[in-house]
Amino acid sequence: MIAKIGGKHGKKLPLRFRLEMETIARHWRIIILVLLGWTLFGVFFALQNYLNAAYFGQSISFPVTLAIWLICGYGWALLTPAVVYFSEKFPLRRGKIARHLSFHFLVAFVLAIFHFSIFIFARQIILGSPQKVFNFSEDFQKIFVAEFHVDLLIYWILFGLWNLREINRRYLERERETARLALATSQLETRLAEARLDALKMQLHPHFLFNTLNSISVLMRAGDVPNANKMLVRLSELLRGALKSEGAQEVSLRDELEFLRGYLEIEQIRFEDRLTVDFEVEKETLDASIPNLILQPLVENAIRHGIAPLAEKGKILIASRRANGFLELSVSDNGAGLRGSSKESNGIGLKNTRERLEKLYGARQKFEIAAGASGGLEVKIKIPFHKDEQ
Repeated sequence: MIAKIGGKHGKKLPLRFRLEMETIARHWRIIILVLLGWTLFGVFFALQNYLNAAYFGQSISFPVTLAIWLICGYGWALLTPAVVYFSEKFPLRRGKIARHLSFHFLVAFVLAIFHFSIFIFARQIILGSPQKVFNFSEDFQKIFVAEFHVDLLIYWILFGLWNLREINRRYLERERETARLALATSQLETRLAEARLDALKMQLHPHFLFNTLNSISVLMRAGDVPNANKMLVRLSELLRGALKSEGAQEVSLRDELEFLRGYLEIEQIRFEDRLTVDFEVEKETLDASIPNLILQPLVENAIRHGIAPLAEKGKILIASRRANGFLELSVSDNGAGLRGSSKESNGIGLKNTRERLEKLYGARQKFEIAAGASGGLEVKIKIPFHKDEQ
């Protein structure tokens, strides 16, 4: 409600004013707590005196006893701000303990005198009898002798309670600051990891784009303008689709395969009937989340270094299956095999794929390059199986 006060237009109040209002509210809470505490003090000791007198057969008035103890308590309520002020102004810190202790003994003595004076005058005003002559000096002497040590003890109790509150407040502030710093550090680490992943992913876009443009250039030099134009159209569609998922680190396998089919249409324009691609994808894996643009560099590597050097027809198999809580993906070809791909095993596509998997899943992933069962090369990926909760 405070934020809306400010006229019929509902303008927000200035930050400084809101902070001042919050400070005033906090001070009022402290004042109420102090009054409540001293009220409980008066009630407690009034009940104790009344019950103690009743136990020994003495007859005293409970209202009068309660009034006396409330006067005593509220007298200290008036002096509590002074105790707080001097506690904050002269804390017991290393190097100043002896000097500040001496000062607090002096303050306790002075405040005890003030309290006795407040008590005597307040008692006379509230409970004084017109028939009895008021003698401040005599009353002060009696109370000073009987209660001075009690008032000193009360001062040190108040001093100790305030210091305990300050110690607890500083501890909570350190805890909050530690938690804030830990959260900030965690957020920075997350952002750094995301930035590194984005950098790795962004390296793949120009890598794929330049290779495709190079293929278009080859077709243009060969005079195959229709196919070059067709490839350009497919490339624009593919880039448009890639931009839609630009900010996502993970996509569904279904979306990844859709993007991959668009890429393969481009490659099949160039290779025509020399390239065959088969899919063995388990239906239950289609909704699994996988790193965005994780399969395209593997297929591109298989085409460039496995299929392209072949004189005969090349074949690529893309497979997925779920096993023991993991998603297993594989891209295999019948191309040149390890010998022909060894120099490229650390190229941008495969290298970035390996690094992205390590950063996303840590030790819970596998990336293997091995000879295929029927020749060629097979790349296997194993990651935890999970779906996008959204």
